[in-house]
Amino acid sequence: MNKKQIVLTFAVVAAIRIIFPDFAHAGLETSLMGIKSKLTGVILPLLSVIGIAIAGISFFTGNPNAKQHIAYAIIGCIIGFGAQGIVDFIAQTVR
Repeated sequence: MNKKQIVLTFAVVAAIRIIFPDFAHAGLETSLMGIKSKLTGVILPLLSVIGIAIAGISFFTGNPNAKQHIAYAIIGCIIGFGAQGIVDFIAQTVR
């Protein structure tokens, strides 16, 4: 491995340890539950807000595709903020 690959591997491992600190000290099921809660409670809503901000910037700069960006951002927000409900619905349906 060259130096860039080693640094990239270290950075990925460090990022995983920072985002999911309990991942290394728990069982598989609790780790997956922790990942699910972080993903549906923090990461997806944050990405939704960032998408709305980018779509707004696109609209204010006069981009001809701004309406499409806003529509995609709204769909992303529905999925991002409703992710926990979607996951719970699917889990109840499967059981």
